[in-house]
Amino acid sequence: MYILSEQLNDAKEILSSIVQDHSVPKNIRRAAKKAYDGLEDPTDPPAVRANLAISVLDEISQDPNCPVYSRTKIWQIVSILETVRDV
Repeated sequence: MYILSEQLNDAKEILSSIVQDHSVPKNIRRAAKKAYDGLEDPTDPPAVRANLAISVLDEISQDPNCPVYSRTKIWQIVSILETVRDV
C-alpha cells in the first residue's frame, strides 16, 4: 500500500506530464492543472483534495477530444487518488 505522500506525489507527477504535453488539447491541460493545484492546496485534508481532483478528472476523461493516451493516464491518476483516506 502507498504512503499518503507517495500517492499524492505520484498523482501530481502524472498530472504534470499531462499539463506539459502540448499535443493534449488546451482544455484538458487546463483541467489537469486545476486538479494539480487542488492537490497542492494545504488548507484541505488529503481526502478532500483527492475527491476534488477526481471530480475534475472524471469530467475531462469523458471529453471526446481527450487523446486515448491521456485518458489512460487520467484513469491511472483516479485509481491512485481513490485510495487516499484521511489519517
